[in-house]
Amino acid sequence: MISNRSRRGRHIYLKEIRIIGVIAALLCVVVIGVIVLSQPRSGAINDRRDVLRIWNEGDFERAFEISSNLLFERPVDYYLLKINGFSAYQLGISQINHQDMLPFINQSIFSLRKALIHNKKDPAVYYILGKAYGYKGPKYADLVVRYLERALYLHHEAADIPEFLGLAFAALGDYRSSVAAFSQSFIPGQIQSDNLLLAIARSYMAMEEYSMAVSYLTLCIENSNDSLSVVIARLMLAEIYIILREYARAEHHLLTIINETGENAEARFQLGELYNLQGDTTRARFEWRMAYRQNPAHAGARARLN
Repeated sequence: MISNRSRRGRHIYLKEIRIIGVIAALLCVVVIGVIVLSQPRSGAINDRRDVLRIWNEGDFERAFEISSNLLFERPVDYYLLKINGFSAYQLGISQINHQDMLPFINQSIFSLRKALIHNKKDPAVYYILGKAYGYKGPKYADLVVRYLERALYLHHEAADIPEFLGLAFAALGDYRSSVAAFSQSFIPGQIQSDNLLLAIARSYMAMEEYSMAVSYLTLCIENSNDSLSVVIARLMLAEIYIILREYARAEHHLLTIINETGENAEARFQLGELYNLQGDTTRARFEWRMAYRQNPAHAGARARLN
């Protein structure tokens, strides 16, 4: 017969064996985990290749979606942060209205600023980050300047950097720097964009260098195929000539707007202002009424008529 002591000894022995088995199993799990983690992460490499391929194909929506999902697993992965920020920027600027654009632009800024924590020498990140702040509005002009100048310092070359810098400097009231930046994107002998010509003219107007402003506005009128740009240029010219008290020239541009494009509330209002300056209140009130008829919400016309 087996004694009670023997039974107890066997029970203890089996219990110890079970404990040892559990410990051994846990050790195996740990060892296997260490081995797996120490192996090259081929899955991560494939993920990056897939994202890059999709990005190169121009499928920014899918690149943004995949990089966003992968960032949940690897939130500090520089490569994924960069692709996420770039694709969010592209999606943002493709939106029709500002309300739809802003969430993508904010996400782009978030990802790219986070990427800069890990790599401060990638000029492309500074470039996109600066432009993203440009789309947020004039209040962020100082950040546009900071990041785009850093991109230039790191030898990033992009044709639109001077134009973004010019607009940012103008928003900051630094019109000298604005004109200097714009001039870098202005190539004599080539047809320039309407927006560039109008922006340069505005900076010269702010500096009260009216002759230079007139030159760029005239160039815009002569070369533009966009009727709206031409209207804006003529309104700006009328404003300059009113300041210079060359009233006949101001009247010419305002009447030309109406003759070439039809009724225009702003042109009518400015004609009223011009005639009022010359003491002809009857004609002035007629033009203000015409402006109000064209646009009952025109604040200037409503104020004058009241």
